[in-house]
Amino acid sequence: MELDNEQQVRQAVHALTDLLENGQDDDFMTEFTNLHDFEKGQVYASFSKNIREVAWRVMDDETLATVFDNLEIDAEEVVDLLQEMPPQKGANILVEMFADNEADLFQAMPARLASTYLALMPHREAQEIRNLIKYEDQTAGALMATEYLAVAAGSVVKDVLAQVKKQAEEAESIIYVYVVDENHRLVGIVSLRDLLTHPDEMTIESITNTRVISVKAGDDQKEVAQVVADYNFFAIPVTDDDQHLLGIITVDDIVDVIDEEAVEEYSGLAAVDVSDTDDSPWHSALKRMPWFLALLVLGLVSVALVASFEHTIRQTPILAAFITVIAGVAGNAGTQSLALAVRHFGSSTDRSFWKNLISELLSSFVLAILAGVVLFAVVSLWQDNEGLALAVALSAIVAILLSSLLAYLVPAVLSKVNLNPALVNGLLVQTVVDWAAILIYFGIATGMLNEFIGK
Repeated sequence: MELDNEQQVRQAVHALTDLLENGQDDDFMTEFTNLHDFEKGQVYASFSKNIREVAWRVMDDETLATVFDNLEIDAEEVVDLLQEMPPQKGANILVEMFADNEADLFQAMPARLASTYLALMPHREAQEIRNLIKYEDQTAGALMATEYLAVAAGSVVKDVLAQVKKQAEEAESIIYVYVVDENHRLVGIVSLRDLLTHPDEMTIESITNTRVISVKAGDDQKEVAQVVADYNFFAIPVTDDDQHLLGIITVDDIVDVIDEEAVEEYSGLAAVDVSDTDDSPWHSALKRMPWFLALLVLGLVSVALVASFEHTIRQTPILAAFITVIAGVAGNAGTQSLALAVRHFGSSTDRSFWKNLISELLSSFVLAILAGVVLFAVVSLWQDNEGLALAVALSAIVAILLSSLLAYLVPAVLSKVNLNPALVNGLLVQTVVDWAAILIYFGIATGMLNEFIGK
């Protein structure tokens, strides 16, 4: 039976720790180098601080750069690990890292620390980082790497292959070679496969794909992710408004974006940050407490709404039995509509707002009628009171339709004012839907009271 990743990491940490504690530095480097790059990051982060103190002294800057490129923890935590080393050592590691990961760390650093590292880095590297960190977070510019393969339009295949071999270790991706003119404007793309399957003396122009799909540095990361997904790219070039090539975004960064957006959407719907799964029970409770208490207070409003119909309930106590059913079906319908709306407004789609709204309302209408028929049948058989059954069924139908409409319109309004629809709190919407369901139910029941009272 194969060990899972967590067990493998624990075993590697234990074995590598023993090697360092016994002074077997060469064996440590051999074993550590044999790890997958992703595992290197996991293992290093799992070392105790004392062991890391020894480990970074044994490792060269390039190996440590690989480690820091593959640390799957918050950028602030990565910065803390970097600060365990002397500033010059940290600056050397940053220089060796891929530019996009390096920029993420600089954006997470306090200004004074960032200035210290920039002052210790070569001028060219420091300037490159300054250019990258000027882009707003969650844009293509903030995601892009500047390690790419660009060749002049007049090159021949043989020379380009030689350049590929020379730059392969530095480039983040060598699947595509980008063809630029004398002003560094992107004019086309050549795949590595095309280079390998054409004669050495053939000119690049003859195999260049000039139909370039690119994104602008200021484009939202969700839009970039959608383009990469639509075209199945391994990497996509980033240009400015004049088509000057600025960098590339690779598919691994797009996967991170998709994961980040999914976490953000789920966190919004659940009213809890689901990104930190390793929090202690105390910290987890503290993070959840504000919304928990707010929703508790809002829930008391539902109690007040029910109490306001005390006269109606006193005349027909059986009405109280169906409150949870009406609120439940309305809340479920609203939650489903909200999830679909967040997905719709959070991603590009060919369907217009009105088409999606009509489609959602039609779906909700079908569900509402189904719920109404079931409730009418059950209440009629149970209470032998068709008036009561009709009131419950009508309440469910109206509540479902209203809740679906409300849940769909809230993210629509946020999207209209350029706010992320994933900010919608699903539990808050469901609470408001409960209020609406209670008002609808008792409003209809009060209006139809003479139809079933005393029966």
